[in-house]
Amino acid sequence: MTALLDAIRSKTDRALASGDLSPLETSETVVEQNGLRFIVRWAEALARKDAAKAAAPATAPAPAAGADAVILPGGPRDPNFNPFLNPDPALTVGPIGTQHTIVLNKFPVCLHHLVLARRDFAEQLTPLELCDFEVLAQLLCTLGGLGFYNGGAPAGASQRHKHVQWVPAEPGNASLAQLAAGLSADAQPGVVYRHPALPMAHALLKVDVGLGADQNASAAAMLAAYHQARADLGLVPGADGLLPSFNMLVGSGWLLLVPRSQEHFEGVSINALSFGGTIYVRQPEQVELIRQTGPLQALGRVGRALS
Repeated sequence: MTALLDAIRSKTDRALASGDLSPLETSETVVEQNGLRFIVRWAEALARKDAAKAAAPATAPAPAAGADAVILPGGPRDPNFNPFLNPDPALTVGPIGTQHTIVLNKFPVCLHHLVLARRDFAEQLTPLELCDFEVLAQLLCTLGGLGFYNGGAPAGASQRHKHVQWVPAEPGNASLAQLAAGLSADAQPGVVYRHPALPMAHALLKVDVGLGADQNASAAAMLAAYHQARADLGLVPGADGLLPSFNMLVGSGWLLLVPRSQEHFEGVSINALSFGGTIYVRQPEQVELIRQTGPLQALGRVGRALS
């Protein structure tokens, strides 16, 4: 895995130098609620772009399709463009597992933000399979960090092409560690837990995944926990084979599933990283909105009501 980490770092350095990678520059505010710490990140560059666009004359030429369609924290949503079917060579690290390719997220929320995309097209909302967890296990068991999945547009997915994502364990990055700290130290695999602070329907399951864990066992454990969480929450495919929208996060020894009812809270796009403690906003006033409303209430509004 040292060779893979070196390849990720080398590709990142070259893509940054060439301008093929567009890191998201933010300022951040810490908001604490019910013992949980949330980082609210304001993307100042996008706010400036919005202001310039609003001030442009009505006769100004229209931007190219997708040019200003950045929805935090994913990227452009253009139904006619699939960046993962033939990924940009400048962003492609290489194959991982039997069915995936590692691609640098062109609009990374942090350094070394990776997309693990299926080589062949599959709909994002078809059920995850063992191969999806095998590639997550390769990263989580050797590098740590957080694996996550945005299932469908209401969950913040920007692409239909099936993919999972990974971010490293660095200060300020999303993580399940603080949620894990609020759960029983005697938690057992195969049992569905609820976190007392989360105001929306969710399922938390203990899984043996993280630095030093066995990759094959971790992949199997994550798949089993995923199926159990889906069953607990009633997330079953429809006649078209597609699941209802949900987010999944896995890391720090836990897997979290959250069904979604909508993408936005008062104009703020919420995806899996928000449930890991990092919320991205596009306008400075939205920072205060999250502070006044409470980040947990914001997350609750985009989830499904507790039963």
